[in-house]
Amino acid sequence: MIRRFISALLGVMFTLSAIGWAQAEEPKRGKLTGSVMHNAPGWFKESFLEIQDDVDEAAAANKHVILFFQLNGCPYCDAMLTESFESKTISSYVQEHFDTISINARGDREIVFNENTTMNEKELSQKLNVFATPAILFLDKQNKTVVRVNGYRSPERFKKILSYVAEKHYQKITLAEYLERNLSNDIYQFRDHKLFTKADDLSIFKGPLALIFEDSSCYDCNEFHEKHLENKQVLKELKPYTVVRLNADSSQVLIDVDGSKTTARALAKKHNMTYRPGMLMFNEGKLIRRYDSLMFPHHFKEGLRYVAGGYYKTQSYGSYSQQRTEELLSQGVTIDISR
Repeated sequence: MIRRFISALLGVMFTLSAIGWAQAEEPKRGKLTGSVMHNAPGWFKESFLEIQDDVDEAAAANKHVILFFQLNGCPYCDAMLTESFESKTISSYVQEHFDTISINARGDREIVFNENTTMNEKELSQKLNVFATPAILFLDKQNKTVVRVNGYRSPERFKKILSYVAEKHYQKITLAEYLERNLSNDIYQFRDHKLFTKADDLSIFKGPLALIFEDSSCYDCNEFHEKHLENKQVLKELKPYTVVRLNADSSQVLIDVDGSKTTARALAKKHNMTYRPGMLMFNEGKLIRRYDSLMFPHHFKEGLRYVAGGYYKTQSYGSYSQQRTEELLSQGVTIDISR
């Protein structure tokens, strides 16, 4: 009897020990850090969200309307609001020439966009393909989008975009042409990197290929080199790639991925790359993903992984990003989405 009791007791103790050991072995859930709650400046227009009326009011004052799509906690929105919309020189220019309306890309407020379109903020964001924030739409007096900015822009580059719209240069030339003519061309001196491959024939690369566009007017290229191209996690995801850096101002002939003759300047124009440094990501000779705004390291590396790992074949990037975030957090990894 005593033996049975001792045996049962030992069994219970072993079971409890195993449970405790398993619990101890489970990784503590990681945290998502770097999100920033940032309300729109108080001078943004208090709109009834009847956009055509807003456009008419702005036109009467010789202004354009800006729709600023943002998300709570978006670090890119915080950077744009802090560096541009809240800086004295830029904010005064915006208030003089624009009526700015904040829209929550996942919000529920009803918006009458035009006589044919009434929906909530989230539905309008989906209709306008706002999948990343900030998304900044400039509307003319016909309530048509004349310029769209997807993602972060440095204050210097954003000031030029504001001038392009306010002075109605969109009626004559493209934004890319305007920026080429009006941005200073002595801002950045090209930097080398061990990953860069020199190539004048892009068609020979069948695996993951990253084309990085830089030019001498790049305000963010130094940050890209120092914070991205020196980041261990980014470098890990770049390993499968052939990385080719192109001077977006160059007219030197090169062979495109499809075998046709082109130039870096023509490639940037073809893909409407208006931000530097911009990146095109190819796999198996096909363009899969593009970055035409500053991406902070975490999102940058995950975009690289999405393409090189072939996840694009079965998942949208949004679905991939959600699953990947949960995977990392459940492994105890802390994800910093900040700059």
